[in-house]
Amino acid sequence: MYKGIVLSVSASCLFAVMYYYTSLLKPLSGEEIFGWRMLLTAPCATLFLLLSGEWHLVRSLLSRIRREPLLWIGLPLCSALMGVQLWLFMWAPLHGRSLEVSLGYFLLPLSMILTGRVVYGEHLSRLQKIAAACALVGVGNELLRLGSFSWETLLVCLGYPFYFILRRRLKVDNLGGLWCDMALLLPASLWFIVHGNPGALREFPALYGLIPLLGLISASALISYILASRLLAFSLFGLLSYVEPVLLVGVALLLGESIGRDEWMTYLPIWLAVLVLMGEGCKHLLAQRRR
Repeated sequence: MYKGIVLSVSASCLFAVMYYYTSLLKPLSGEEIFGWRMLLTAPCATLFLLLSGEWHLVRSLLSRIRREPLLWIGLPLCSALMGVQLWLFMWAPLHGRSLEVSLGYFLLPLSMILTGRVVYGEHLSRLQKIAAACALVGVGNELLRLGSFSWETLLVCLGYPFYFILRRRLKVDNLGGLWCDMALLLPASLWFIVHGNPGALREFPALYGLIPLLGLISASALISYILASRLLAFSLFGLLSYVEPVLLVGVALLLGESIGRDEWMTYLPIWLAVLVLMGEGCKHLLAQRRR
């Protein structure tokens, strides 16, 4: 279990490092950085599947494509949904929108809980209801303050649940499906690179070293995340997933963004909701250890 915890926290730290690292890759655009990330991460993911003996998941999915026409529509849609999220992760730090994205990641566990209740009929525990009520206070303040959430926040907290629902519906919620999502994004990634800033590498030779390092960080984060998911109990793995949005807020503040006085009543109740969910996770872990 200790190894799984170390891998999970390492993955969160690496994702946060990559969030900050984006700011070092100027003058590349968010689209170009996204393209390089996909182009460099996909081979690493392929190698991991081959070495771990799980390439059969990819072969199984490819054989299904010939028999199930629905996958011809569903798989590109899955890939597009994931691609938009990965692009936003690269784009936000370059445009001063890191806090909006991190808020989306804080709301994501709550939106997943509500998705389970609405879509799959899962029952909410007492603590989950308390967490939802706390989050509702933050949501209400943001609606009163601006009339809506930023599109970046909504894209994260609503887009991911739809992505996971579609993956489950298509029965591709495994590493083979993830590999397919990445493979389908490669043409768009190449297009972003080719049609980006052609003189950037000549003007900033440091990018020759920084870009490959981006791929190394991305691949290391992905592999650590996958390995942690296998070594940890699901409840503990979910509990540790809250480390990442905390680190993303730290990165946003490090990049010069700030939380306005009228925004605290949005963030504090949502952070309280996350603490309640963490408390529930700890409660389940203690119960499991007693059993």
